[in-house]
Amino acid sequence: MTDRVEYQGDGFGLVDDKGRVAIPASLRSALAANAPRADGKDGGNVVIAVHQKNKCLIAYDPAYRAVLKRQADAREANYTADDGEFDYNIKRRVSHGEEVPFDGSGRCILPGFPRDFANIDKHAFFWGVFDYFEIWDPKTLIDTEGLPDVMKAAARYHLKQKGIAL
Repeated sequence: MTDRVEYQGDGFGLVDDKGRVAIPASLRSALAANAPRADGKDGGNVVIAVHQKNKCLIAYDPAYRAVLKRQADAREANYTADDGEFDYNIKRRVSHGEEVPFDGSGRCILPGFPRDFANIDKHAFFWGVFDYFEIWDPKTLIDTEGLPDVMKAAARYHLKQKGIAL
């Protein structure tokens, strides 16, 4: 995709009992640039989905759905058996997502099932991954094997800054 602002940066948010959290400013500004509101006001919509592999969420602007669908179509075509049968799970892994509004301060409500799936309760750690950003429960992130040390260090940093011990 061209002319897109990439999602870079990290941040930390407190999640209230209704699942509301504020998207960090660096990620929110990219989100607003990629999906500006037609009326020119702050805020917009964000798609929240479960990650294909890890116990976290991914979030992206609504236009990125078309990219995910093209990628899934290509993977499906590459994994078609000789009899024409393909792996139905390819699209199942990427098609689940819910579009939710966010306000000018970046506050949005993390949908119930995805939040529960990712173990996100009171704290959310955000990590930009160019095309989208991930939302993690910090403890789940730190305990997950194979993730970059710098990502875990950033989560620990934000916890320390907030005075939160896991």
